[in-house]
Amino acid sequence: MDLIKQYITQCVNAASNNLRLNSQQIEIVALLKDIINKSEDLGNDLINMKKITELSTLAIRLNEIYNFLTQNQIDLLKISDQFKDHSRYLIKDLNHILENVTPASFQLSIDKLYKKNIPVNEIKIDLSKRHSEEELFVKPDPNKLKEKLVLESANEDEDLFFQNYEATILKPVKSLDRMLKNLAKNEIDYDQINSFAKIMKENGLLSTKIGFAIIANMHWIIAKALNLIKTRDLMPGKEVIESIRACLIVIVAVVKEKEVDISNYLNKAEEFGNHLSITKVGE
Repeated sequence: MDLIKQYITQCVNAASNNLRLNSQQIEIVALLKDIINKSEDLGNDLINMKKITELSTLAIRLNEIYNFLTQNQIDLLKISDQFKDHSRYLIKDLNHILENVTPASFQLSIDKLYKKNIPVNEIKIDLSKRHSEEELFVKPDPNKLKEKLVLESANEDEDLFFQNYEATILKPVKSLDRMLKNLAKNEIDYDQINSFAKIMKENGLLSTKIGFAIIANMHWIIAKALNLIKTRDLMPGKEVIESIRACLIVIVAVVKEKEVDISNYLNKAEEFGNHLSITKVGE
């Protein structure tokens, strides 16, 4: 990973760990880190982010960190103290944006960054009142999703889709957790591992098509890990099992909108995903 991007995302991690975040705020932090890591020209992107009202304050702070890393000679003996300062100064600005945006409105602001003329009206998606139509199963486009939600609002069956989505996502969690406990006792059922890997892949694809990026990514990480265990390229040791369970905890917390701080689990899951070199849908 690019060291500059790694430094900045770790600053974001450190700052977020000092805040008590709910599931939506955790998703925003994950989206922010994903944007930083995927940026092809981070310096220019940060400059453009400063021009977007919702992102300007945070972008200014991130740009200061970027300029420090790219325009100064780094004193490695002092880098640890400088990292602490950067993370500490970032807390207030990160907290401000987390209190004033939702994952959907944050994503629309980012879309505005890359696609001019996209309106930034907020789309509020209540995960407890999800809408039903198979036509939503298309590659997510914020404008089209907004139109779909508005046009279908009069449909009597509109709650069924997201209710079914939640049930589909949560259904395998307990049985998968039981399998992980069996793995910890060295009780390995390769057919069962293969079955869960397929379910996680399908649910990851489902989540991606709807636009729930963080939930999708957790499923891809689990699917990849299970496939590697199946082929015996990954040993199901304690750390591996705990990392897979961290993914499950994030999935449940985000889907059920639990008001708990799961940032440590998210960080652990993402680090595990990076270790496995996860490839997300669309990349």
